[in-house]
Formats: sequence, structure tokens, C-alpha cells
Amino acid sequence: MKNKISNIIVTGAAGFIGSNLVDRLLASGYQVTGIDNFSTGQRRFLKGALAYNNFRLVEIDLLDLNALKYSFSGGEIVFHLSANADVRFGTDHPHLDLEQNTIVTYNVLEAMRTNGIKRIAFSSTGSVYGDAAVIPTPEDAPFPIQTSLYAASKSACEGMITAYCEGFDFQAWIFRFVSILGERYTHGHVFDFYKRLKTDPFHLTVLGNGKQRKSYLYIQDCIDAILLAVNKATARINIFNLGVDDYCEVNDSIGWICDELGVKPRLEYTGGNRGWVGDNPFIFLETKRIQSLGWKPRHSIRAGITKTVEYLRTNEWVFEARG
Repeated sequence: MKNKISNIIVTGAAGFIGSNLVDRLLASGYQVTGIDNFSTGQRRFLKGALAYNNFRLVEIDLLDLNALKYSFSGGEIVFHLSANADVRFGTDHPHLDLEQNTIVTYNVLEAMRTNGIKRIAFSSTGSVYGDAAVIPTPEDAPFPIQTSLYAASKSACEGMITAYCEGFDFQAWIFRFVSILGERYTHGHVFDFYKRLKTDPFHLTVLGNGKQRKSYLYIQDCIDAILLAVNKATARINIFNLGVDDYCEVNDSIGWICDELGVKPRLEYTGGNRGWVGDNPFIFLETKRIQSLGWKPRHSIRAGITKTVEYLRTNEWVFEARG
């Protein structure tokens, strides 16, 4: 990473986290190959990247292993951020988490092995802890029964990555995120609430009882942590929780969103402590491990939500782009 001519491969380069990472890497002088099939990624997110001579865009489907092997030629490290992140509707199309998360990750690992690439940074999820018994949840907490197909697929990805580290001398950085917020955010509760409140500012249906406790992290703080860990953590397998030392209720988040939009809707709750099948009522991760490297988030949960609303207000095209 310290070598400015390194060819860094980013999968999901046109996505929310991927495009922000691409911009940061290019601004630091790295050679970047961005890979995306634009099934959910947005071309507009790569407008700035395409102006760089040190950026190469490869438009392929990661399920095409032969094409992936070819596109990885010359790479030195892979940031694997591509995924199906549609947690809520996972049970409507169970094959997507298997294909877009687990099988795609196998393809990425095989393309790396074929090209002699030994380092991978992977976006996992704090959802792998399921209904965690320990709060805040540390990285060495036991994995309970998985509560969502998304989390199950990510857990399988982690297993394959660590097995490749042992079997083929790979080095990995695995990041278990809370929900990420900020510029280019295109799915999740802030996106959904904003869209519905713009349509009807007087009424808002809330899944569950609104008391679900969640933690969120601002995108640039997330990228700061990823890059710091890849540069400083030297073990063969490095696993980090990424989040803030705080959480909020869904009701708190609704209040902040409504304050930003200047609306006071009547709230209608569907009831229960889960918003949907697989929803975790309480996600709060311990982050001592990443903080020991010198990282601290610069933005609170409320600031991250406010910045997200500000972005959506000036980029309402994303609602049409995401259908």
C-alpha cells in the first residue's frame, strides 16, 4: 500500500463504499482497477475517478470467473466490497446472497490465487454476530445461530477467506461493519424514511416498535479505519469491528431525520422488536481493536445521519436510479 505504483483492485467500485474508497486511493496516487457490473452501482459515482489516468474501469460480472481472472492480472491487493446488501428482502430471493456474496467471494479468491495476489481486504458485517449475547460485541465473541441469509453468506465468505490464508499463504483484513452512512448512500433506513417522508410528510410507517437499538458509522470514518488497518495490522488474518462507541434507537434516528426535513409525521408501528425477519434488535460492536491502531471516528451517529440527509436532499436522482 505504501508503494504509489501499486495496482489496487476494488470490486464493487461503483457502489456506496467502493466508490468512496476508489476516490480516496486515487487522490493518494495509487493505480486502481475498479470492477463493477452496475447492477446496483451508479456510474455517476465514478465520474471523478474516470478523470484520473491511474484509474481503469472493468465492467464484468464477478460470477464470470474467467473474466475475473483476466481482469485481476497485475493486481497486488484486492479490496472486495461487492455484495448483495439487501438484508431485509433476503428471504424473497435466497439465491442472491449465495451467488452475489459467497460464490462471488470464492471467485475473487480463485482469481487472486491464479494471479499470485496474496492480500485481500473484505467487507463483512456486524450481523454475523446474530442476536449477540455480549454487548458491546468484541471480535472474539461466539457466533450464534445466524439470523439472516445475508449474515450467513458473509460468515461463509469469512470462512473461505481465512481458509485461503491458511492454505495458500494469503493475508486478510476482514471488517465487520455496523451500518454505514454518508455520501452516495443508496439503501437503508435513512434512504427509505427520506423517500417516504418526501411523498407523505404527515405519516410514517415504522417496522417494529421503533425501539430497535442500532449503531452507525460515517463513510469517511469507515474508510479511514480500513486504510489504517491495511497499513498497520500485519498478522496473517486481521479481523476488525468498525463502528462508534454508541448506539441509538430507530426512534432517535427518525427524530433527527424529521428535524432535518422539517416535518412532524404521525408514526405508525407494525409492532415487535424486529423490523423484519433477520433483523437484529440490538447491534453495538466493541471497537477497541481498531482503536488500538490509532483510529477514532470523527463523526457521531447523529452527524452521520444529518450528512446522509443533506446528501439525499441534493442528490434526489438516486431514488429514481435505485427504482
